[in-house]
Amino acid sequence: MNGIDLTGSYAIQLASLASLLGFGLYLWMLRRPPSLVRTVAKTLSVLALAGIAGLEGGPALLIAALLLSAMGDAFLAHEGDVAFLGGLGSFLLAHVLYVVLFLSLAWEMTIADLPGLIAVVVFALGIGTAMVRRAGALALPVALYVLAIAGMGAGGVLLGGWVLLGAALFMISDAILGSEKFLIEKNSPMRRLTAPAVWILYYVGQALITLGLLV
Repeated sequence: MNGIDLTGSYAIQLASLASLLGFGLYLWMLRRPPSLVRTVAKTLSVLALAGIAGLEGGPALLIAALLLSAMGDAFLAHEGDVAFLGGLGSFLLAHVLYVVLFLSLAWEMTIADLPGLIAVVVFALGIGTAMVRRAGALALPVALYVLAIAGMGAGGVLLGGWVLLGAALFMISDAILGSEKFLIEKNSPMRRLTAPAVWILYYVGQALITLGLLV
């Protein structure tokens, strides 16, 4: 793929602005109760990234993964186990598409990739084991999700660059979200930091993955 200026056209500028506005608005509304405006803001941020990928002629799997992520965002803008499972399923599929896409672009592994791959495995085993033990009835879907995001992280290591950084931030965001759901006490003062950390790391991670696959 050739180098691409993501702000080189009016349509891409508009989509970029919409994505940033959605990101900022949802960050501002994080502590507010679920609402239509809050859901639209959260969904718009990554939906607009999918639009940018489409306008730039990006890979179909990237566009599909971003659309599934936006669907997951719509679910997770609400509370409760049903919303959580909807978000988990949407992001599970998105990660599977990312794995397929990353591996299709980077089949070869070199010795230099080994430390990164080991780090992904150790990270996934550590946080995954802790969450599965506390997940109860959700243990199986949580385990599948951890496996999928570990695969995405491994693919990011093989691709390197912005994609690797984005995948790493995405993994950290998911680890914090899982810890918030299963590991951190409901009255813990840490919860004042987890929600904004999850959202910022997730959005920046998605944006970097998109950038890395378009340039």
